[in-house]
Amino acid sequence: MTLPDISAGTPSPPHATSGKSPPGNAARPPPTCQSPRLRQLAAAQRRLARTSTGRAGPSRRTKAARLARVGILLSGRGSNFLALHDATLGGELPAQIALVVSNVADAPGLAHARKRGIRTAAIPHREEASRLEHEARVLAALGQEGIEWVCLAGYMRLLTPSFLTAFPRRVVNIHPSLLPAFPGTGAQARALEHGVKVSGCTVHLVDEDLDSGPIVVQRAVPVLDGDTPESLAARILEQEHLAYPEALRRLLTETWEIRGRRLVFLPPA
Repeated sequence: MTLPDISAGTPSPPHATSGKSPPGNAARPPPTCQSPRLRQLAAAQRRLARTSTGRAGPSRRTKAARLARVGILLSGRGSNFLALHDATLGGELPAQIALVVSNVADAPGLAHARKRGIRTAAIPHREEASRLEHEARVLAALGQEGIEWVCLAGYMRLLTPSFLTAFPRRVVNIHPSLLPAFPGTGAQARALEHGVKVSGCTVHLVDEDLDSGPIVVQRAVPVLDGDTPESLAARILEQEHLAYPEALRRLLTETWEIRGRRLVFLPPA
């Protein structure tokens, strides 16, 4: 697809109530922009965050009244993207996956999205002078499609505080361990090396640190004596495909708030 100018398109307002974010989770303001593209990034962030309360987003959200527009960021095959899309098609998830973006031009996940009739954008990070300039192009694509929530599905790039400011408390990730244990890459192999008896997966909101945001959903997977990193990863992946749609559905259909580091779902009124 032809990437839009970042000034084009403003996303629909997210479904959020007023509230104040915990100060410890507040994202730092973006640095002073020197290049035209970085000035565009700052402008896009202001537009995307205009309907949100607080720099890091509101501490409470209420359930959505319509289909949420979701953007996927991936770097590889995107099997969790497929699980999310299947859940939308089956009516289990009140969302529309409107765009799939990859920093890898030939990522298999892009091909899967095209076959399903979903708009895609290949935005290779190696073609940009800096991380912020790459994110400016990603934000441009997301902004044109009116994306309200961003789901990471094997996206092998750390997001800057500037990106998170544009989508406050609306960036979600899944990780193949029971966080806070074994963040980062190679989680399954490290779990085996450590001798844990139970592993699993975690869906969490994304913050400035690696795999450290508030936990939404976790699913446990027993570690067998004969497991290899590959066999354990395969069983965890099966649970990931269940956990991710469940977590996003709950975020969109239930009222929740952030209490310190905890994400708490509130009982129905």
